[in-house]
Amino acid sequence: MFFASDNSSGVAPQILDAIVAANAGYTSGYGADALTKRVEARLSEMFEREVTAFLVATGSSANGLALSVLTPPYGVVYCHDHAHIQVDEAGAPEFYTGGAKLWPLPGEAGRIDPAALDHVLTYLQRGNVHNPQPAVLSLTQVTEWGTVYSLDRIRALTDRAKAAGMAVHMDGARFANAVAALGCTPAEMTWKAGVDAVVVGGTKNGCMGVEAVVFFDKTKAADFAFRRKRGGHLFSKMRFLAAQMDAYLEGGLWQDLATTANARAARLARGLEGAGVRFAAPVEANEVFALMEQKEADALRAAGAVFYDWPFGAKVRRFVTSFATREEDVDALVAEVRRMRKAA
Repeated sequence: MFFASDNSSGVAPQILDAIVAANAGYTSGYGADALTKRVEARLSEMFEREVTAFLVATGSSANGLALSVLTPPYGVVYCHDHAHIQVDEAGAPEFYTGGAKLWPLPGEAGRIDPAALDHVLTYLQRGNVHNPQPAVLSLTQVTEWGTVYSLDRIRALTDRAKAAGMAVHMDGARFANAVAALGCTPAEMTWKAGVDAVVVGGTKNGCMGVEAVVFFDKTKAADFAFRRKRGGHLFSKMRFLAAQMDAYLEGGLWQDLATTANARAARLARGLEGAGVRFAAPVEANEVFALMEQKEADALRAAGAVFYDWPFGAKVRRFVTSFATREEDVDALVAEVRRMRKAA
């Protein structure tokens, strides 16, 4: 009953097979191989327009490097106050951007409140030499609370950002889960809604370790390649990152894996709700934030369940499903909760 994180699952068989296949023979290094070029073509097809894309191995480097080309060091990056770039990346965005300021904004269930962005933009304006300059709006999709920005909510926020002369970055570590949850296309959730750059996460959804940083305007990515190299994230054997992303995109595997993960979370939520458990946030993708007393959480762990206590709310326990989560594991967890609550 392992529900700690979708990072904890293994690698999808199709992706392992692709890595093994890429191991045969010789090819050019540093992304000059045919496989890496094919991935960029696949991403252009996925987003229904020509894109400029770069592969890296971690989400923190993907976000930090993406932001580094979207903001000057004296700029401001607005994000949710629980965003991964704000809380969980050990200052990587500030490091890669040369010191740009992260400015956290409030919003229920992990989604930035448009009114909060309006408010801060009334007193922190472009051109005032005493202020850090508004540069980027960063949206986390899926959010840190497992919720999903609707297309209308994305557009409401990006419209405000563009009116203030800012670029828009989307942290898509769980990009596929969001697309599957919304039932939309990748294009509709990104550039058609005003997003300039997106991280298409693979690691949390069946890959061994690869993220694609995608730009819809190549001028915004003009020096990304140099920053990636300087930051130590240009792999000499890039074909092994490309092999993962190529297999991930082949035949819509990315969406199939995410749909399975989301379905397991929905099954878990239904079962827990039926056992009388309440939730701290709506269950919209592949994360369940359940409210449990410490005694119950301890007993559940003693029975073999693995999950996290969430730091942003009292008694909140986070359960995450992945493409590899089995229905029987979900049902076993629910059965244990029912047993404990019946015994109490």
